Formats: sequence, C-alpha cells, structure tokens
Amino acid sequence: MLTIETPIPFPTAYPLSRLGKLENLLFFDIETTGFSGDYSNLYLIGCVSFSKKSWKLIQWFADTPDSEKELLISFFEFLKNFDTVIHFNGDRFDIPYLLKRCQAFHLPYDFSQVSSIDLYQRIKPCRKLLNLENLKQKSIERFLRIHRQDQYSGGELIAVYEDYLLTRRDSLYDLLMLHNREDLEGMPLILPILHYPDFLGGEFELLCGKLLQKNTKSQSDSTYLSLTLKSPFHLPVPISRFEDWACFTAGDDQLNLEIPLFQGELKHFYPDYEDYYYLIYEDTAIHKSVGQFVDKSARKKASPQTCYTKKSGLFLPQPFPVWEPALKKQYRHKFTYVEYTPGLLENPEDLNTYVHSMIKTFNLSKNLFL
Repeated sequence: MLTIETPIPFPTAYPLSRLGKLENLLFFDIETTGFSGDYSNLYLIGCVSFSKKSWKLIQWFADTPDSEKELLISFFEFLKNFDTVIHFNGDRFDIPYLLKRCQAFHLPYDFSQVSSIDLYQRIKPCRKLLNLENLKQKSIERFLRIHRQDQYSGGELIAVYEDYLLTRRDSLYDLLMLHNREDLEGMPLILPILHYPDFLGGEFELLCGKLLQKNTKSQSDSTYLSLTLKSPFHLPVPISRFEDWACFTAGDDQLNLEIPLFQGELKHFYPDYEDYYYLIYEDTAIHKSVGQFVDKSARKKASPQTCYTKKSGLFLPQPFPVWEPALKKQYRHKFTYVEYTPGLLENPEDLNTYVHSMIKTFNLSKNLFL
C-alpha cells in the first residue's frame, strides 16, 4: 500500500460553519473495480481534512492486489479523528461499499460515530430548477463554471488500474491519482452549490409585491402578481424557470416570482356533501337545514361534484392550499385558488409557506397546473 500526503488549497465560497466545526470535517472519496462490494475491490481512498491551520490531502493506494485490507484499516483508524464525513453520493455508494469490504475482511469498522453529509442528496431536490443534465459531480462543476484536467470517469479507470497492476507504468498511476485528487479538490469547489438548497428552503422577506398588467397570447390584458423577495443566502450563479403558470428568477440574494392571476368565477367545494342539497336552477349547494324549505323539484342531494358555491373576483393560484376558502375551477383539479386581496401576503409565515409551495411546484411537472 502507498500513502501519499500533500497540502491542498481549499478555495470555497461556502461557510463551512454550516456543516460543522472545521477540524471535525472529513471529505472523502473512493475508487473501486466495480459497483458491488461483494464482487469487486477497493483500490484507492482519498481524504481531505483541516489540521494545523491548513488543508491536506491523504490518499491510500492499493499498489498490489493484496493491500486492500490495509487500505481499509488505515482509513477507518484515521476516521476516528472526525465526527462528520462529507462526500458525493456516498450514502448510496461509498459508505455501503466500504461496509461490504469490511465484512469481507471481518473488520469491526462502521460509520456509527460520525454524521454524514451527502452533497448529492442535498442538491437532488434542486435539480430541475438548476437545469442540470444529471447529478454527476462533473455536471455540477460545469454549472458552477469549474474546470478540471481529468476527463475520465471512475468506470473508465477500472481498466487503467488493471493495466497498472500488470505494467507498473507511472503514467497509469498518475491518471489514477489525478482522478481521485481532482474529485476531492472538486468537492470543496462545488460546496457553493449548497447555497441553492439553503436559499430555496430558507426564509424570505418580502421587499415588493405589486400587480402588473401584461398582454398575453391568450388574453389581451392579464393581471400578474409580481413578488420580489430577499434571502439571507446568496447564489453564485443565477437561475430561472419560465412556465405558463409562473416565472421564477433568482440571483444573488433575491427571488422574483411573476404569477398570473385568474379573473372570473370559481367554485368552493364543501367536503361534507351529505349535509347539502344542490339547487338545480341556481347551480349552487345549500345546507339541508335551509334547503329543506326549497321545493323538492328544484333540489336534489348534493354529490362531491355539485356541492359548491360560486364566487367571482380576482384569484391567486396556490398549488397547495395555504389560505381558505380554497376554490377550484372543477372538482377534480389538483390545485386551488384564493381570492386575492392587498393584505393577503402580509403574514410572513403564510408568505413563506406559499413561496415554498411555488418552488416545490417548479421542481415538479407543470402538469399540476393544467
């Protein structure tokens, strides 16, 4: 087994205090000869940690097929100095793989003494809003405009490692170490991506809310609610999404939403339809305590689809009910509306609940609003 220790720069625009105490954080990444810990082998573990006012990279490399056990022991003994591990998709791959290899060698190690921060899982809920082609580390690096020299994937390097064991060529060794080193150097560089879940899941302050009049293809004059909101977090790269039902732009510490309002008539459906009559000629529902006095020929038992009253006005769409009464165009529609009034968004809790529901909908299919 070879052990390589080198100092490493740690340029990050993300405050590590949100992740834990600096000296307790351990970034790590592994390289293997396959995806299954039962049928393949571990040949390289790399770690980045902070000690004595500087960052260092340590790599344990299996330069012979029989040094895998030594790799595992070295890593897990080193791990005892930390309480938080940070990785990319390690919850699904790296950690289960290492545990499998420990079982294969009957080693009594696990991750029970550390907490786990998986950058992949933190970013996953934001993928659609970030318009990422996939959630591979290199894709995130491209989004953040980070350049790396290594162009190989872990899978492509399996054959390189096998050739190295046969030939011991320095050029092959350099390729293997470069890939792992740049994965680890890239991990702190992509930490600013965590600003996005912090930003999108955090609290917003309303800076400005106003109504706009716009011409659209479907209507000559439509009313939009324009919201400008401020976050305590800052985004490194602006993002935007434009759908028929709303527009979303975010940059630096501000989020802007433009939401078309509905002008017209909507229905408020009552859940306890058994207690209502539907008035045939008035096209509305009425409680039986009053409806009993209506001529029987003009009423019938209400059903879920007919148990409603109607209201006309200007309405704000809400993908998940925040305000009541929640109104719909039709009974089976998934989303609702609320009558818009100037003071509707004054309550900060209601405002944030609504904004987060809109953010969530941007991450879902727009079919929710069809």
